[in-house]
Amino acid sequence: MQNLYNVNVAALEVLPTPEEIKQRLPLSEAAADTVFQARETIKRILDRQDPRLFVVVGPCSIHDVAAARDYAQRLKALADEVKDTLFVIMRVYFEKPRTTVGWKGLINDPRMDDTFQIDEGLQIARGLLLDLAEMGLPAGIEALDPIIPQYISDLVAWTAIGARTTESQTHREIASGLSTPVGFKNGTNGSLEVAINALQSAARPHSFLGINPQGQSATIRTLGNRYGHVVLRGGDRPNYDSVSIALCEKALREKKLPVNIVVDCSHANAFKDPAMQPLVMRDCTHQIMEGNQSIVGLMIESNLEWGSQSIPADRSQLKYGVSVTDACVDWATTEKMMRETVAKLQGVLSRRSAV
Repeated sequence: MQNLYNVNVAALEVLPTPEEIKQRLPLSEAAADTVFQARETIKRILDRQDPRLFVVVGPCSIHDVAAARDYAQRLKALADEVKDTLFVIMRVYFEKPRTTVGWKGLINDPRMDDTFQIDEGLQIARGLLLDLAEMGLPAGIEALDPIIPQYISDLVAWTAIGARTTESQTHREIASGLSTPVGFKNGTNGSLEVAINALQSAARPHSFLGINPQGQSATIRTLGNRYGHVVLRGGDRPNYDSVSIALCEKALREKKLPVNIVVDCSHANAFKDPAMQPLVMRDCTHQIMEGNQSIVGLMIESNLEWGSQSIPADRSQLKYGVSVTDACVDWATTEKMMRETVAKLQGVLSRRSAV
């Protein structure tokens, strides 16, 4: 009978349970307060009780925890500076979906050498999120693996469902039970329909298979998440322009969904060219200045240094603060983008009417 089971499985390695990882790296009172207050702020922005924009900004992916902490310290200072206009969330992506193959992220392969020390990756990821929360900086992640949220979700303020997984039933079910607001990206081809369908699905209760904090298989029954929203990231063409925004507003209204739109300044909206990101952000800012009511958030791929790099065979040759996935704007450009937006939107956001 052995030839019936796990024919293509090389090994099964038991991981620590979510409860065990949380005992090793417990949630502090300061961290819990950061996460709770950030979630409530994002909800108030989505409910139009807070006129500010929220901005999810940070590296395309985290691969160097020391550089991530360096970035976070700088971002916290900038967040405090712009807090009257922008609510800043650090982009802390530990998982990377792949069209074919490639590095799958810090949790999956923390040593970047195909040894896939997932136990180590989970602890590194939770430790970094804990550090950020304790310094008062909220974090946003992309939910990809359905098990990982059990290990880190108590330290997350905002969650994205990526363009490749927005159409996935599994991810819609996960989103329905997450404690954070959730942004659903449009499809990779630009399809808005898959994101609209995802919003409707995630707002409803679901029952699905998962694990509990003790690592046991469990039926998870959710209440539905009413804080889902669309993230426009472009597709076959950019979709941040005023016509695309208007079409998205129309589609949301037709389905009687909240008219809340987040614009991703990178990915297809920037043709994967970081130099385009400031232009996208500037265009969205001008739309708001001219009366747009629906744009509630922005996303920026940003790192300490400009561009991207391939992962070298000799890991000691990695350039500090440079992305190993999508190319990012550098820190100086990030500061300029944020400050320019604040200067233009001072006094504007408070005049927006509720949608």
